Amino acid sequence: MITIEGLSVSYGAVQALRDVTFEAPTGQITAVLGSNGAGKTTLLRTISGLKTPTAGSIKLGDCALLAQRPENIARLGVGHVPEGRGVIGEFTVEENLRLGALMAKVNLREGLDEQYERFPVLGERRRQHAAKLSGGERQMLAMARALIAKPSALLLDEPSLGLAPLVTAQLMQTIHDLCASSSLTVVLVEQNASSALRIADRAVVLHVGKVVANDAATVVADDENLRQYYLGMVE
Repeated sequence: MITIEGLSVSYGAVQALRDVTFEAPTGQITAVLGSNGAGKTTLLRTISGLKTPTAGSIKLGDCALLAQRPENIARLGVGHVPEGRGVIGEFTVEENLRLGALMAKVNLREGLDEQYERFPVLGERRRQHAAKLSGGERQMLAMARALIAKPSALLLDEPSLGLAPLVTAQLMQTIHDLCASSSLTVVLVEQNASSALRIADRAVVLHVGKVVANDAATVVADDENLRQYYLGMVE
């Protein structure tokens, strides 16, 4: 479980997060939703140690993450798939996966086999440069690179960005199946609220850095005011 209490983050005079508090339970998908500038990406960057907060606390289970270096947070079990997929185009699929396993104490061969079984298209293209993959395939590679380290928590930042609706639906199903088959804690940042709410267990809605809703995903999906004013889900 990831527990966030009273988290505030600033960029100079601009406050990106204001007293954010919520829990992301083990074995569930927690969707973090909101418009551009709501603070979603800042939240994930702060959890993974890439941004230092001005106040608050973050815990993975009983372990405090604040003041830890990003590489230590990764070793503790937090995998982060950043917006824009974050793979190295000049590297092959397998080289990208090997990079993901570098700091993890995992059996590399077993890890590669597991990811190729989970994402068969990556196995078929293991010697192909990542730059030649489609957008959906690059997103699969970014997820596989994080998963090969066997994290206990996975942070996903806008995984559907730039993808066609059919590819987005397939990717969301993959995320759902992954969480359902493991005890992984998933924090899913998405602007595509309807897709995220279909697979999420819980939803947190941010607006200009503040939490305006924190409830079961079904409750958030059924709230007309949230859909209209904060999520842009106009029927």
